[in-house]
Amino acid sequence: MPMDPLPDLASLSLAEIARLADEQKLPPVDKWNPSHCGDSEMRIARDGTWYHQGTPIGREAMVRLFSTILRREPSGGYVLVTPVEKLDIVVEDVPFVAVEVKIDGEGPATRLTFRLN
Repeated sequence: MPMDPLPDLASLSLAEIARLADEQKLPPVDKWNPSHCGDSEMRIARDGTWYHQGTPIGREAMVRLFSTILRREPSGGYVLVTPVEKLDIVVEDVPFVAVEVKIDGEGPATRLTFRLN
């Protein structure tokens, strides 16, 4: 059965992303526990660029898809996870970089919303 297209997370607010997660429009990676299968031969550079076998991944839609199945393990490492496999991915610093911030409200009601790469 084909999967519904993934939403463009960069254009959504944090509340909208939370709603999508609640509606299970994002992969439930926290519920998947497949066996470890090896190394994905992928890495995320400090500047947020995703690489496979040393070559930058140029297709933005592909990076966006991979970003939805990225999970941090209790050990501190990162994996790409599906219902049937788990592959290591090297993250040089952090997997996502804030590229824009939106400030709403004032004082204790101030809310920061970040757009990630």
